[in-house]
Amino acid sequence: MSNDTSEWVSLRQAADMLGVHPATVRNWADEGKLPSRRTPGGHRRFRRSDLMRYAEAQGEWQPAEMQVILQSALGQARIQVGEGTLVHVPWYEAMSDATRAEMRQAGRRVLEELRQYLADGAPDKGLHAAINLGKDYAQALSEDGLSLPQATRGFFYFSDFVINSVLTWSEITPPRSTSEWSTMLRQINTFINAMLLSIIEYYEED
Repeated sequence: MSNDTSEWVSLRQAADMLGVHPATVRNWADEGKLPSRRTPGGHRRFRRSDLMRYAEAQGEWQPAEMQVILQSALGQARIQVGEGTLVHVPWYEAMSDATRAEMRQAGRRVLEELRQYLADGAPDKGLHAAINLGKDYAQALSEDGLSLPQATRGFFYFSDFVINSVLTWSEITPPRSTSEWSTMLRQINTFINAMLLSIIEYYEED
């Protein structure tokens, strides 16, 4: 057994990092797709480096940390929606089924544009994509009858998944220094804030 116990994470932590349900991680381990070991008490443990390699193998996004962070955010959002967590939330109830489907597609677009923005070094011109995404989001919700407060509550709900994923990885993984994680978080906030301002401006003009 390695003395570096910090290299190993629990089933729940592995699931959070990969953005999937713990049962999915357990199945991957059972199928031999994801290496794991068991503690003397019978609990599964996963090596961070194995999780990183597995996540990288699922897609082509770079840098690797950003790839798995965004995959985790998207996965957590899917879990929340799939488990019915939002069924009785007013802003979610106000959406039509068609708009909900459109928002799922929009979520993937947002994460891809954010990935590209970060990969390019977070240039100012990259915020044009955030502004356009915010406008499209606001237009879809406005046409569906949602108010600005409802639209912003929905936006914050899902954007929080990205922030939480960054924080999860910064606490569990060692590749980046504290300053690098801080820079990444600031850049993500800049992109998210540009989207939010665009949403507000659309509603005010409308």
